[in-house]
Amino acid sequence: MSSVTEKIKEEFLKVLPPTIFFFVILHIVALIRTLMVRETGITPTTTASVLISSLILGKSVLIADMLPFINRFPDKPLVWNVSWKTLMYTLVALVIHYLERLYDFWKETHNFAAANHELLTHVSWPRFWAVQILLLTLIFNYCVIAELARALGKKRLKTMFFGPLPKASKQS
Repeated sequence: MSSVTEKIKEEFLKVLPPTIFFFVILHIVALIRTLMVRETGITPTTTASVLISSLILGKSVLIADMLPFINRFPDKPLVWNVSWKTLMYTLVALVIHYLERLYDFWKETHNFAAANHELLTHVSWPRFWAVQILLLTLIFNYCVIAELARALGKKRLKTMFFGPLPKASKQS
């Protein structure tokens, strides 16, 4: 394989776990939001929107992990990095969630300032913050798992979680 193909494969394998994680949790958030407003269900456009958002968040996590300040506390207990990364990723999720709501109002007004005003006056803030709290909790879980994988090694964590592979599988 060429070095470009190897690099693409490496980047793809790095972005896959957070993307899958965010794809699942964003569907959970969409389902809860749907249940909160008593709609009939998740539409295909919601799934497409969740897929795009999870790809963006997955790539954002990959890029954020390359930044020097994201791993601020490598020599301290894991809770320091978990808390820091949870804060950083939650701030990104807050901005994305706000922009998502803003886009809904912009489609109606076709003016950024008017859409922002409509959002600030008409959004259900308890529901908005409920979704943010849910995202915070789920992002915290992601950060705990990612930091454990970093500290223990992905292979060791996988073995600890799923158990050792059966002997027949080891030979093949």
